[in-house]
Amino acid sequence: MIKTSLFNTKAENIGEIKLPSAYFEAKISKSLINQAIRIFLNNQRKAKAKTKGRGEVSGTTKKMWAQKGTGRARHGSAKAPIFVGGGIAHGPRGLQNYTLKMNKKTRQVALRSMLTTFAQAKAILVIDKFSDLKPKTKNGLQLITGLETKNEVLSKSRKIGIITSGSDIVKRAYHNLKKVNLLNVKTINTYDLSNQDFLIISKKALLSLEK
Repeated sequence: MIKTSLFNTKAENIGEIKLPSAYFEAKISKSLINQAIRIFLNNQRKAKAKTKGRGEVSGTTKKMWAQKGTGRARHGSAKAPIFVGGGIAHGPRGLQNYTLKMNKKTRQVALRSMLTTFAQAKAILVIDKFSDLKPKTKNGLQLITGLETKNEVLSKSRKIGIITSGSDIVKRAYHNLKKVNLLNVKTINTYDLSNQDFLIISKKALLSLEK
Protein backbone atom coordinates (compact mmCIF):
# COMPACT_ATOMS: atom_id res chain seq x y z
CA MET A 1 0.00 0.00 0.00
CA ILE A 2 1.46 3.31 -1.12
CA LYS A 3 0.61 6.50 0.72
CA THR A 4 1.51 10.09 0.00
CA SER A 5 1.27 13.39 1.85
CA LEU A 6 -2.02 15.29 1.96
CA PHE A 7 -1.81 19.09 2.02
CA ASN A 8 -4.26 21.96 2.23
CA THR A 9 -4.04 25.12 0.10
CA LYS A 10 -1.92 26.78 2.79
CA ALA A 11 0.83 24.19 2.13
CA GLU A 12 0.19 22.61 5.54
CA ASN A 13 0.62 18.86 5.85
CA ILE A 14 -2.67 17.53 7.20
CA GLY A 15 -1.93 13.82 7.00
CA GLU A 16 -1.52 11.02 4.51
CA ILE A 17 -3.74 9.51 1.87
CA LYS A 18 -3.69 6.10 0.20
CA LEU A 19 -3.06 6.01 -3.53
CA PRO A 20 -5.25 3.58 -5.56
CA SER A 21 -3.18 0.42 -5.93
CA ALA A 22 -4.55 -0.25 -9.44
CA TYR A 23 -2.93 2.94 -10.74
CA PHE A 24 0.03 3.49 -8.45
CA GLU A 25 1.22 -0.05 -7.70
CA ALA A 26 1.09 -1.49 -11.19
CA LYS A 27 3.83 -3.41 -12.94
CA ILE A 28 5.89 -0.91 -14.91
CA SER A 29 6.24 -1.60 -18.62
CA LYS A 30 8.71 0.84 -20.19
CA SER A 31 8.11 -0.62 -23.63
CA LEU A 32 4.38 0.16 -23.44
CA ILE A 33 5.11 3.66 -22.13
CA ASN A 34 7.37 4.29 -25.12
CA GLN A 35 4.81 2.81 -27.48
CA ALA A 36 1.99 4.97 -26.08
CA ILE A 37 4.11 8.13 -26.43
CA ARG A 38 5.10 7.26 -30.01
CA ILE A 39 1.51 6.57 -31.02
CA PHE A 40 0.27 9.79 -29.41
CA LEU A 41 2.88 11.88 -31.25
CA ASN A 42 2.24 10.07 -34.51
CA ASN A 43 -1.47 10.82 -34.26
CA GLN A 44 -0.72 14.54 -33.93
CA ARG A 45 1.17 14.47 -37.23
CA LYS A 46 -0.52 15.91 -40.31
CA ALA A 47 0.38 15.42 -43.95
CA LYS A 48 1.51 18.88 -45.01
CA ALA A 49 4.00 18.02 -47.75
CA LYS A 50 2.53 18.11 -51.27
CA THR A 51 4.19 18.32 -54.66
CA LYS A 52 2.69 19.21 -58.05
CA GLY A 53 2.35 16.61 -60.74
CA ARG A 54 2.78 17.34 -64.45
CA GLY A 55 -0.92 18.17 -64.71
CA GLU A 56 -0.68 20.85 -62.00
CA VAL A 57 2.46 22.70 -63.08
CA SER A 58 1.88 26.01 -64.83
CA GLY A 59 3.57 26.62 -68.16
CA THR A 60 3.26 26.10 -71.88
CA THR A 61 1.61 23.05 -73.39
CA LYS A 62 3.60 23.41 -76.58
CA LYS A 63 5.37 20.31 -77.81
CA MET A 64 9.10 20.39 -76.96
CA TRP A 65 10.25 19.74 -80.54
CA ALA A 66 9.15 17.95 -83.63
CA GLN A 67 8.12 14.34 -83.25
CA LYS A 68 10.59 13.14 -85.86
CA GLY A 69 13.71 14.27 -87.62
CA THR A 70 15.65 15.76 -84.70
CA GLY A 71 17.42 12.63 -83.60
CA ARG A 72 16.24 13.16 -80.09
CA ALA A 73 13.71 11.25 -78.04
CA ARG A 74 10.12 12.31 -78.56
CA HIS A 75 8.51 14.46 -75.89
CA GLY A 76 5.08 16.00 -75.73
CA SER A 77 5.42 18.51 -72.88
CA ALA A 78 7.95 20.55 -70.95
CA LYS A 79 5.96 19.62 -67.83
CA ALA A 80 7.31 16.08 -67.85
CA PRO A 81 9.20 15.15 -64.64
CA ILE A 82 12.53 14.78 -66.47
CA PHE A 83 12.68 18.48 -67.30
CA VAL A 84 13.65 21.32 -64.95
CA GLY A 85 10.46 23.07 -63.82
CA GLY A 86 8.35 20.04 -64.66
CA GLY A 87 6.05 18.11 -62.37
CA ILE A 88 7.32 15.79 -59.66
CA ALA A 89 6.92 12.07 -60.19
CA HIS A 90 5.65 10.01 -57.24
CA GLY A 91 5.99 12.91 -54.79
CA PRO A 92 3.93 13.37 -51.59
CA ARG A 93 0.30 14.24 -52.28
CA GLY A 94 -0.78 15.49 -48.85
CA LEU A 95 -2.93 12.41 -48.36
CA GLN A 96 -0.57 10.42 -46.14
CA ASN A 97 -2.20 8.84 -43.10
CA TYR A 98 0.11 8.61 -40.07
CA THR A 99 -2.59 7.46 -37.64
CA LEU A 100 -1.72 4.54 -35.37
CA LYS A 101 -4.04 2.69 -33.02
CA MET A 102 -3.62 1.37 -29.49
CA ASN A 103 -6.38 -0.60 -27.81
CA LYS A 104 -7.93 0.69 -24.60
CA LYS A 105 -6.51 -1.99 -22.29
CA THR A 106 -2.95 -1.48 -23.52
CA ARG A 107 -3.35 2.29 -23.20
CA GLN A 108 -4.51 1.84 -19.60
CA VAL A 109 -1.51 -0.35 -18.79
CA ALA A 110 0.84 2.34 -20.15
CA LEU A 111 -0.95 5.04 -18.12
CA ARG A 112 -0.78 2.99 -14.92
CA SER A 113 2.89 2.27 -15.54
CA MET A 114 3.55 6.00 -15.84
CA LEU A 115 1.63 6.86 -12.65
CA THR A 116 3.38 4.07 -10.77
CA THR A 117 6.72 5.54 -11.86
CA PHE A 118 5.80 8.82 -10.13
CA ALA A 119 4.66 6.99 -7.00
CA GLN A 120 7.88 5.00 -6.74
CA ALA A 121 9.95 8.16 -7.21
CA LYS A 122 7.86 9.85 -4.49
CA ALA A 123 7.12 12.59 -6.99
CA ILE A 124 3.45 13.00 -6.15
CA LEU A 125 1.34 14.68 -3.47
CA VAL A 126 -2.35 15.38 -2.95
CA ILE A 127 -4.20 18.63 -2.24
CA ASP A 128 -7.31 18.27 -0.08
CA LYS A 129 -9.44 21.08 -1.58
CA PHE A 130 -8.40 23.37 -4.40
CA SER A 131 -11.70 25.18 -3.85
CA ASP A 132 -10.07 26.93 -0.86
CA LEU A 133 -7.47 28.51 -3.16
CA LYS A 134 -7.97 32.08 -4.33
CA PRO A 135 -8.00 32.19 -8.16
CA LYS A 136 -4.98 34.47 -8.46
CA THR A 137 -1.48 33.76 -9.76
CA LYS A 138 0.02 35.19 -6.57
CA ASN A 139 -1.83 32.69 -4.40
CA GLY A 140 -1.11 29.82 -6.77
CA LEU A 141 2.60 30.59 -6.66
CA GLN A 142 2.55 30.86 -2.87
CA LEU A 143 1.11 27.35 -2.64
CA ILE A 144 3.78 25.89 -4.94
CA THR A 145 6.54 27.72 -3.06
CA GLY A 146 5.21 26.50 0.26
CA LEU A 147 5.00 22.91 -0.96
CA GLU A 148 8.58 23.09 -2.27
CA THR A 149 9.84 23.77 1.26
CA LYS A 150 8.10 20.58 2.41
CA ASN A 151 9.09 18.31 -0.46
CA GLU A 152 12.66 17.99 -1.73
CA VAL A 153 11.68 16.26 -4.98
CA LEU A 154 9.22 19.05 -5.82
CA SER A 155 11.81 21.73 -5.08
CA LYS A 156 14.08 20.24 -7.78
CA SER A 157 11.32 19.82 -10.36
CA ARG A 158 11.17 22.10 -13.39
CA LYS A 159 7.84 20.83 -14.73
CA ILE A 160 4.89 20.35 -12.40
CA GLY A 161 1.64 18.75 -13.49
CA ILE A 162 -1.52 19.60 -11.57
CA ILE A 163 -4.30 17.04 -12.07
CA THR A 164 -7.86 18.10 -11.26
CA SER A 165 -11.39 17.29 -12.36
CA GLY A 166 -11.49 20.54 -14.31
CA SER A 167 -11.26 23.34 -11.76
CA ASP A 168 -11.72 26.90 -13.02
CA ILE A 169 -10.03 28.19 -9.85
CA VAL A 170 -6.87 26.20 -10.58
CA LYS A 171 -6.91 27.33 -14.20
CA ARG A 172 -7.05 30.99 -13.22
CA ALA A 173 -4.40 30.57 -10.53
CA TYR A 174 -1.83 28.74 -12.66
CA HIS A 175 -2.32 29.52 -16.34
CA ASN A 176 0.40 32.22 -16.15
CA LEU A 177 3.04 29.96 -14.59
CA LYS A 178 5.21 28.34 -17.27
CA LYS A 179 6.51 25.54 -15.04
CA VAL A 180 2.96 24.38 -14.20
CA ASN A 181 0.90 22.27 -16.60
CA LEU A 182 -2.80 21.76 -15.96
CA LEU A 183 -4.16 18.27 -16.62
CA ASN A 184 -7.69 16.89 -16.43
CA VAL A 185 -8.10 13.48 -14.79
CA LYS A 186 -10.62 12.50 -17.49
CA THR A 187 -8.23 13.13 -20.36
CA ILE A 188 -4.74 12.50 -18.96
CA ASN A 189 -2.49 10.39 -21.14
CA THR A 190 0.95 8.85 -20.98
CA TYR A 191 2.53 11.54 -23.14
CA ASP A 192 1.33 14.44 -20.96
CA LEU A 193 2.52 12.67 -17.82
CA SER A 194 5.93 11.91 -19.35
CA ASN A 195 6.52 15.66 -19.71
CA GLN A 196 6.19 16.26 -15.96
CA ASP A 197 8.78 15.96 -13.18
CA PHE A 198 6.25 16.04 -10.34
CA LEU A 199 2.48 15.54 -9.96
CA ILE A 200 0.10 17.44 -7.69
CA ILE A 201 -3.35 15.89 -7.74
CA SER A 202 -6.55 17.04 -6.10
CA LYS A 203 -8.27 14.64 -3.69
CA LYS A 204 -11.40 14.83 -5.85
CA ALA A 205 -9.47 13.83 -8.96
CA LEU A 206 -7.78 10.98 -7.06
CA LEU A 207 -11.17 9.61 -5.98
CA SER A 208 -12.43 9.99 -9.55
CA LEU A 209 -9.44 8.03 -10.82
CA GLU A 210 -10.10 5.29 -8.29
CA LYS A 211 -13.70 4.92 -9.43
